[in-house]
Amino acid sequence: MDRAFRSRDSQFDGVFYTAVRTTGIFCRPSCPARKPKSDHLEYFPTVRDALFAGYRPCKRCRPLDPAGAPPAWLESLLRRIDEDPTRRWHDSDLRQLGLNPLRVRRWFQSNHAMTFHAYQRARRLGMALGRIRNGGDLTDSAYEHGFESFSGFRDAFQKLFGVTPGRSRSQRHVVVNRIFTPLGPMLVGVLDDSLCLLEFCDRRMLETQVRRLQHRLDCVMTPGESPVIAEVEQQLKTYFEGKRREFDVPLVTPGTEFQQRVWDGLRQIPFGQVTSYAAQAKRLGCPEAVRAVARANGDNRICIIIPCHRVIGTDGQLCGYGGGIWRKRFLLDLEKQTV
Repeated sequence: MDRAFRSRDSQFDGVFYTAVRTTGIFCRPSCPARKPKSDHLEYFPTVRDALFAGYRPCKRCRPLDPAGAPPAWLESLLRRIDEDPTRRWHDSDLRQLGLNPLRVRRWFQSNHAMTFHAYQRARRLGMALGRIRNGGDLTDSAYEHGFESFSGFRDAFQKLFGVTPGRSRSQRHVVVNRIFTPLGPMLVGVLDDSLCLLEFCDRRMLETQVRRLQHRLDCVMTPGESPVIAEVEQQLKTYFEGKRREFDVPLVTPGTEFQQRVWDGLRQIPFGQVTSYAAQAKRLGCPEAVRAVARANGDNRICIIIPCHRVIGTDGQLCGYGGGIWRKRFLLDLEKQTV
């Protein structure tokens, strides 16, 4: 825990909390504040334990908020973007809201892997792509989504998507966004009306999974909103509240025939129960393919809804979960308590 705290390892956010005796505050492991000496620290498994021990929540990492949730100082800007996603924001606009453009830039780079201006441009281009795919006029699409000239729109469009606006009508488009859960933020991707991606944002294989999905679907991804994303968020909320056992969101899961069989098998595992990789391979009619089954489980891009967390080792040990063993344990405990 000391090593994780000093390296600001976000993978341990939610696993434990670090309290500082000299200041009386407690933090997430990823807190950016200066790290005090180890003999001034103590660790707690839950927020509740830290609070009952007399510690106050840190104002920088805000351990009482859902992990990855936007800070209060940014909420006004995000709300305005949602209200008018075609608007072009400049640094002067941010200053009028009392925001430091550098601070906004750092938050978007940390949470979306792009600057604020790149984020809003990608979002506007994604909306323009959707309009073009639905038969919209190219020039109208450019001006309606905040571009001052068609040439500027064309250059930005081709840079992001790799094709010109005119050749994009057949381009598949995946809308992505983040949602927040008790286990941390998740990246959600939707193709048309179907969910194709649901992964924890701190998964180390996330970038690889995204590239594989783009290759399989031959698609582009842009940030945005979707009714399906809202539905996924709502269904996950009721799942974590112990009020849902099954999900009914439409899915698209491109993969090999073997992967498809493995993923279909995962969805047949009853809520609150577990199986082993060996048993899973046997049910597929290929008992010798235990490692191949495990690899296919690891390639699952829609976690929780396709419940690869319900597969454990033959010896009963928890293993092989891309989101982290602690999350796997949490999910299994949640389902066991809900049954």
